[in-house]
Amino acid sequence: MAIKALSWMVQAFEPPVYCYHEIVHNKLVVDRFIDKGVVFVDSIDEVPEGKPIMLSAHGSAPEVVTAARERGSYVVDAVCPLVTKVHHEVKVRAKKGYRIIYVGHAGHEEAVGTMAVAPSAISRVESIEEVEALPDFDEPTALLAQTTLSHRDWSEVANAAQERFPDMWQPGRSDLCFATTNRQSALMAIAEDCDAVVVIGSANSSNTSALAKLATEAGCPAVYRVNGPDELPETLSGTIGVTAGASAPEDVVEAIIAMLDPINGVEEVRITDEDEYFPPPRNLRDLLAGLDVIATLGLGGSITDRPDLNDRSIDASDVLSEL
Repeated sequence: MAIKALSWMVQAFEPPVYCYHEIVHNKLVVDRFIDKGVVFVDSIDEVPEGKPIMLSAHGSAPEVVTAARERGSYVVDAVCPLVTKVHHEVKVRAKKGYRIIYVGHAGHEEAVGTMAVAPSAISRVESIEEVEALPDFDEPTALLAQTTLSHRDWSEVANAAQERFPDMWQPGRSDLCFATTNRQSALMAIAEDCDAVVVIGSANSSNTSALAKLATEAGCPAVYRVNGPDELPETLSGTIGVTAGASAPEDVVEAIIAMLDPINGVEEVRITDEDEYFPPPRNLRDLLAGLDVIATLGLGGSITDRPDLNDRSIDASDVLSEL
C-alpha cells in the first residue's frame, strides 16, 4: 500500500515529493524513488513550506503528523494499518491508566513513533533481561509489540512479561504483522532441507533481519542477506532456500532466482494464501479520482462510462516497474 501510494504521489505532483523517513526499509525501493525525485528526510523541518509530504509505513509520532499538516501543501499518511492498530491500543490503554510494556527494538522508526503516542506511560523492552529489570508497577499493565518482530523473539519476551505481571492485559488479536509471521512460517518449513538460505532485503529491515536470524537458529549451515543478485556469493551449492522481507520487490526476487539458475529447477513452498487488502489513504484515493476525471474530460471521454479505479487489482511490484 505504501509503495503504491508514494508511486502515485510521484505521478500526481511535480518533483520533489518529500517523504518523512524511508517509505519502507528496502534500499532498492528507496533508491528507485530517489531516482524519481523523492527526497527522504528525518525531520519535517527539512521540507520546504508548501511541498507535498508523505509519511512512511512505519508510523509517525503525533507531533510529526501535526507538523507535516502545518507545513505541507498536501500530506498523505501511508502508515500501515497494523501499526495504526497498535497506536490506538497505546492511546486507549494509557487513557485508562495502564503502564504499557512495549516489546520493540531501540531506535526503530516504528518503535519511536509508537512510544511517542504516550511516552510517559510506556516502558520499552526487547529481552527477557530487560523484562526482569522492570520495576514493580503500581498501575495495571498491558503488553503491546512492534509489528515486525519475529514470533520467536516476541513470544520469549511476552512469556517473561506474563510471568512478571500475571494480570497483564493483552490484545485479543496479535500485533505481529501477518506478512512477517507468514514468511517466518514458510522459512521454517524449508530450513532443514537447505544447505544455505538467501534472505532478500535490507539491513535496516526488522522483518528481514528476523528471517536471517531464524534461519541461523534453525541450523542452516550458511545464511546470506542480500539486497539484490549482485550480492549473491559465488560459492553457493546444493539446495538453496530463498525468502524475502515484506518490502522486497518481486522483480528482485525473480532476478535472484534467475541468477542462481538452479539445474534441478525451483520448488515453491506455500503455507498459506494472503488475502488481506489495505487501500491507499482516503485523501490520496480522492485525489487520484479527481485527476482521473480531469484526464477523462481532457481526452473527450465520458465520466459516466469511465471504469472505476481498482487499486486492489494492482500489484505494488508492477507499480514499481512502471516507475
